[in-house]
Amino acid sequence: MTDAALFQPVRLRSLTVPNRVWVSPMCQYSADARDGMPTDWHLVHLGALAQGGAGLVMTEATAVSPEGRISAWDLGIWNDEQRDALARIVDFVHARGAVAAVQLAHAGRKASTLPEWRGHGSQSLEDGGWTTVAPSAVPFAGYAAPVALDEAGIAGVVADFAAGARRAVGAGFDAIELHAAHGYLIHQFLSPLANHRTDAWGGSLERRARLLLDVVRAVRDAIGEDVPLLVRFSGTDWVDGGWTIEDTDTVAGWAAEAGADWFDVSSGGVVGDAKIPVGPGYQVPLATAVRTATGMPVNAVGLIHDAEQAEAIVAEGRADAVMLARPLLRNPHLPQAWAAELGVDVAWPVQYRRAKPRHAAVRA
Repeated sequence: MTDAALFQPVRLRSLTVPNRVWVSPMCQYSADARDGMPTDWHLVHLGALAQGGAGLVMTEATAVSPEGRISAWDLGIWNDEQRDALARIVDFVHARGAVAAVQLAHAGRKASTLPEWRGHGSQSLEDGGWTTVAPSAVPFAGYAAPVALDEAGIAGVVADFAAGARRAVGAGFDAIELHAAHGYLIHQFLSPLANHRTDAWGGSLERRARLLLDVVRAVRDAIGEDVPLLVRFSGTDWVDGGWTIEDTDTVAGWAAEAGADWFDVSSGGVVGDAKIPVGPGYQVPLATAVRTATGMPVNAVGLIHDAEQAEAIVAEGRADAVMLARPLLRNPHLPQAWAAELGVDVAWPVQYRRAKPRHAAVRA
């Protein structure tokens, strides 16, 4: 058996994650549309990913307020009933030997949308949708126009993230991620393509980053010093005049000073017509750039599909972990398969070890 960088543990503050193959947040559109509560789908979906060997299992974007949901069928964490329902899932993930993380989110102008199989664009008020908010009253193409947040509204968003983080810790989550990517509210403030403000929350990079940094500080205060705090960035908007990797490098450094521990680097999402050069590992250079500029650990995500590719990303220091989405939907046990392919003998949870073939040549 060999050692592989992909299956080495990694430390985040007081937390040890058993390997570097992590579950990326994936919207499932399976929450109770009345109240953002998790259902048995989430227990089975996230539990299977933990049983399959992922070191860290992260929930889908989980809204910190009702109006922050991407759709009515998304998870929420704005009340104690949601916290208590999520605790059952966290307990199951822990029992399978994985770390449980939650991505806290507010969709801003991309909220109140329809899942693609129900239609396209915004869900109407008559059909159960709601009025969205944003830094500026500028809609995402094809969506309803949002209302620009005032000072009180911005303060409310910061408070909602802090309250959601406290509930997440109360539910037993081991780590918190802030969603500042993919064109959702915090990214909308960061990007000049969506933020047209001329007050203290817009214009310069420092002002556009103010919401994110206020949220980082508020969440760090809410969760204490032991709980790891991640931030997901879109490394670039892929559009001239938009958010750039140099902006990400700078603001990630500020976020680290404010209390963030780790950066999860994706890209795009703030406009619908960006020309994105999609290909195997196409976002890895963005993660590497942030790692180099800040000296902080990062995830790479996006079209990472095989063990050799993932192992090289971590072993060569281009990122400290990889996040997978669609490959894990196709095969929740992919981390176990990759360990076998790389010749790693991993101490999987006892339920899996009991099911392993006895022949040494096919041990996982």
